[in-house]
Amino acid sequence: MSGKSYPEWDRMVNGELCNPDPIVTVRLRRTREILQRYNSSSEDPAQRKRILEELFDQPLADDDLISIQPPFYCDFGFNITVGKNFFANFDCVILDCGLVTIGDDVWFGPKVQIYTPSHPIDPTMRKKRIESAHPVVIGDNVWVGGGAIVLPGVTIGENSVIGAGSVVTHDIPANVVAVGNPCRVLREISADEW
Repeated sequence: MSGKSYPEWDRMVNGELCNPDPIVTVRLRRTREILQRYNSSSEDPAQRKRILEELFDQPLADDDLISIQPPFYCDFGFNITVGKNFFANFDCVILDCGLVTIGDDVWFGPKVQIYTPSHPIDPTMRKKRIESAHPVVIGDNVWVGGGAIVLPGVTIGENSVIGAGSVVTHDIPANVVAVGNPCRVLREISADEW
């Protein structure tokens, strides 16, 4: 992670209630500048790879084949880890106040949204700008359909397919097709569908 660690930031990333405002502003500025460059970049894969390495604060191997179609939006970038062969279509949003881990060979349709921040239900707490964040994990070989929303703390198991427009409110097991709002398992994926 870029920069020093701060107690409020550490509490947020660890899922505890906090008020991260003092340090979030500086880190958001860094991200906005990088995203502006990425979203206005040419179709040059090498240029986009360099910008993503800066955004994610991690090296990407030449054979990783990371493709994120602009525009792309996130909070910080360095809380996102992507595996090999990741594809995200246009208008992807990842609110990475908490950690977001994306496995190998994952595909996102257009307008997929991943949320890690959570806010208290109690309005007096919200007025104090108190929040927390809960990690999202997406397993290998997952396909998330266009317009799907994945909420804080959710894990999607490997090989699963999330239907377009779904709102994923709870964990989804491996090897299933899940759809709807709230997203529910529709069926298992049979071996002959591999």
